[in-house]
Amino acid sequence: MAHHKSALKRIRQNTKRRLQNRYYKKSARTAIKKLRDMEKHEEAVEALPRIVSMIDRLAKSGNIHKNKAANLKSGLTKHVNALAN
Repeated sequence: MAHHKSALKRIRQNTKRRLQNRYYKKSARTAIKKLRDMEKHEEAVEALPRIVSMIDRLAKSGNIHKNKAANLKSGLTKHVNALAN
């Protein structure tokens, strides 16, 4: 166990941030799955910007790599466009 005040604070901060990161990541994953399960084009078009925003926020904070974010956004956009046909 840490003895310095700063080390104890760092442990508290890391725990808090880890839980926040897990929550945001899980929320985005669930939203992505729901979008992939959608069969109506109108619903998917409405949900896409919100999910893209979530993915961008994860990439900006370093929770996912920026290339993974780009690949996810590209794949989801292709999926939504395919629903139109």
